[in-house]
Amino acid sequence: MQKNSLGHHLLSLVRHYSRVAPPPPVYADPVIRVSNNVAYLGSPKQGPKPRQLLSLSPFPGYPLPGKNSATGHVTAISWLKYYFDEISDSAIQSHFYKGLVQMESSNHDADDSFIERDGQMKPLRKIKHNEVMEVGARVWIPVSIAETRVSKRFDCIPSGTLYPNADEIDYLQRLVKYKACIEFNCLLDYAILVLNKPPKLPVKGSLPVHNSMDALAAAALSYDYDEGPKLVHRLDRESSGLLLMGRTKESITHLHWLFNDLNTSKSSCKAWNDACDAKFQRYWALVIGTPKENEGIICAPLSKIFLDDGKTERVILAQNVGLEASQEAMTEYRVLGPMINGCSWIELRPLTSRKHQLRVHCAEALGTPIVGDYKYGWFVHRRWKQMPQVDIEPRTGKPYKLRRPEGLDVQKGSVLSKVPLLHLHCRELVLPNIAKFLPVLNKNTETLPPALGTKPDLLRFVASMPKHMKISWNLMSSYLV
Repeated sequence: MQKNSLGHHLLSLVRHYSRVAPPPPVYADPVIRVSNNVAYLGSPKQGPKPRQLLSLSPFPGYPLPGKNSATGHVTAISWLKYYFDEISDSAIQSHFYKGLVQMESSNHDADDSFIERDGQMKPLRKIKHNEVMEVGARVWIPVSIAETRVSKRFDCIPSGTLYPNADEIDYLQRLVKYKACIEFNCLLDYAILVLNKPPKLPVKGSLPVHNSMDALAAAALSYDYDEGPKLVHRLDRESSGLLLMGRTKESITHLHWLFNDLNTSKSSCKAWNDACDAKFQRYWALVIGTPKENEGIICAPLSKIFLDDGKTERVILAQNVGLEASQEAMTEYRVLGPMINGCSWIELRPLTSRKHQLRVHCAEALGTPIVGDYKYGWFVHRRWKQMPQVDIEPRTGKPYKLRRPEGLDVQKGSVLSKVPLLHLHCRELVLPNIAKFLPVLNKNTETLPPALGTKPDLLRFVASMPKHMKISWNLMSSYLV
């Protein structure tokens, strides 16, 4: 009897659970939803998820390089159209209409959001399209503004011959973004050519390499001249972006001087000297990891060494022991956005012109090699591909969820492919208007002819990214949008 009473007492202490799951907790007033003609009672629909934000460079001030304006100020929409020159105006305007364009603010309001920069939380406020920009102002905008449609059509890559066919000539001529010309006695003389170089196309050819940019330009870009344009600077074979070529002997001479780090001499023309000081290049790159600081300047001299085979050349950071020849190298960098899939987009501005400068500075100085750079980041690539990537959204603390866009082939060298291509692209180029200053430089005078006085002192070019980098960018913007 005592055992039975003890058993009944233990059973009474056991809590029995229903087979039906309890309803989820409701933290707000329930709402009625209708789906497929069936009404449901549940919690309200969640709001939009946070967007990935892209940081523009600080506003440099008026006037903008390479742009003439009748007014003495620059509005917010004009600044965005200038920075995203390759993006359609309608896409930029729609971001303003939706209230997605924000600016760092010193005053904090209740409706402001926050962004982390330099270890501090900066308040962001929404701005209108007609707001006047101030020097140093920093604008934040969703990365979806630069999301572009990737065409499935494959471009006609030039073959390994010195005599390209009609399709290859048409492809090469479509790469030309600008032809600067000078008028002498009613005759047009092309001074420079600016091209958007595709990846995997060598710039300078040698005996075994025929399909180089200089050889193909001589065959397809002569434009009824006996000789083709000449190179004045170089890009790596695997990289892409803006490539400048000289068309005349005078322009080639001055452009070679312009891209030489030893150009300390000054001209008698002050406008030309100021234009030379304003010359710069900006690159976009996708790197593995993220730099410790969001922006800064890398001052690390470089040295060239040969490997054990005696043929393979490699650039490394100089050890400053005085036993090896080294060259000064400086690079200004800035992180564009948060880390995605273990990678970060950064903006690079070389202040010197050294071989493989950006690749070595990213891999060895920052410790973040460029995606697809197996020469200077092979071990990091192998470790990066083997480890699972879990990224945290900085404002909510929740992990990102990668959503692959439908119909997108990620095997075209993007960040998700097994063997990504090099993600280094020369996106922006600002240089003096050679066509304007050549008559002055040839005569060594200080005054410009009246006909040339109205032309801009600086020229600015922006080139769209190649397909594999566009896919990687679109994948980044497909996280929480």
